[in-house]
Amino acid sequence: MSGPYVIRGAVSLPEAELVWRFSRSSGPGGQHVNTSDSQAELRLDLAKTEALPEVWKRRALERLAGRLVDGVLVVRASEHRSQWRNRETAAVRMAALLAEATAPPPPPRRKKRIPRGINERRLREKKRRGDVKRGRSGGGWD
Repeated sequence: MSGPYVIRGAVSLPEAELVWRFSRSSGPGGQHVNTSDSQAELRLDLAKTEALPEVWKRRALERLAGRLVDGVLVVRASEHRSQWRNRETAAVRMAALLAEATAPPPPPRRKKRIPRGINERRLREKKRRGDVKRGRSGGGWD
């Protein structure tokens, strides 16, 4: 692997908690595909990990609930012909997924009042357009 995959700040994916599985992959590779285990599957037990702060872990478990199987996050990569590149892709993808899932929620939206002038201008314009359209249907061309 090309080093620790940083999630955010000083937090990175712990190599000791990652479980790798390799299997035969469909896709590019010709006859090579039938003989080599190039698909990479990366698993991280999100429910039991010690790498994430407790707040981040709760947030990730909540946001990734649809992707988890018994608290385990699974990422597969099979785009490349080489197992090594698929490992890299899976690790980067998992780090990005965890970074997005552990991000703090956006600040609450504050409702702003629409200025009276804007509303009046909009209503005036609507009235003018209605008058124009009403004027077209006169039919006084006899």
